[in-house]
Amino acid sequence: MTRESGGAMLAGIACGVGAGALWGLVFLAPEVVRGFTPLQQAVGRYLAFGALSLILVAPRWRMLAARMTPRLLWALAWLALAGNLFYYVLLVSAVQMGGVAMTSLVVGFLPVAVTIVGSRQAGAVPLRQLAPSLLLCVAGALCIGWQAVVMPGPGPVATRLLGFACAVGALISWTAFAIGNNHWLRRQDDMPAQDWNLLIGLATGCQALLFLPVVLWLGLGRHDAAAWTQFTTVSVAVALLASIVGNALWNRASRLLPLTMVGQMILFETAFALLYGFAWEARWPTGLESAAFLLVVLSVVSCIAAHRRPVAGLVTTA
Repeated sequence: MTRESGGAMLAGIACGVGAGALWGLVFLAPEVVRGFTPLQQAVGRYLAFGALSLILVAPRWRMLAARMTPRLLWALAWLALAGNLFYYVLLVSAVQMGGVAMTSLVVGFLPVAVTIVGSRQAGAVPLRQLAPSLLLCVAGALCIGWQAVVMPGPGPVATRLLGFACAVGALISWTAFAIGNNHWLRRQDDMPAQDWNLLIGLATGCQALLFLPVVLWLGLGRHDAAAWTQFTTVSVAVALLASIVGNALWNRASRLLPLTMVGQMILFETAFALLYGFAWEARWPTGLESAAFLLVVLSVVSCIAAHRRPVAGLVTTA
């Protein structure tokens, strides 16, 4: 491994950690504005994301518009739906019905899914070399699962099961987005990663506008001015921190790291989501949750080691 590639890997890891720290806020937001429905929260967040994207991309819009083809527009549309609107509705539903810990657990399996798919790419680290990392990841998820699912908190079993189903749906939706976004980022390698993120933001904002009449038709509920102020603040904050800054860091990491390693970086989202959840609930993690954190760290470290290890038949330089 050359010094240049080593520096790129460290920069990619730093971006992955930063994205995870900001994305972890997404799991806390549904608890902060629990009185609003999942669709209301999704539409509010992505209307804000779309508006911020429009402001930021406006100076370069003519240049970007010249690159738009029907195929690229279709890619932006389905990535926006899978990775943003649809995913967030499912995630908010899962948090409200099953809790932050359970939702973090299920979405925490995302690195396993992405890594397995990424291992099929040409030149990727063989899956057998990633086995220790994947096993540690699964062990950590099982620790949280025992805490969050086998020993659940209050609430009907049917509600918790429905929340679990929503979390699985969010996992599938985000797995499709992570793989598809990585593919299209590499195809648009001459486009700045932030411009790509802002284009997805515009697509998501347009989709949120289409769902706004549905939100109004279903009713806005009974909320006072303070509740609406809090809802607006949370929507804008999550759009700015998670969708603008967090996605920009993630896209940068996606270009600097192989897909198998990008998948492992998503573990930081799970770790930070749990930390924020503990702070919100004003409690310390249990023994099982502490063990899960340790296993998550070991999983990422072992994945990094696998990517640093020379592959047989290849020559590396110091």
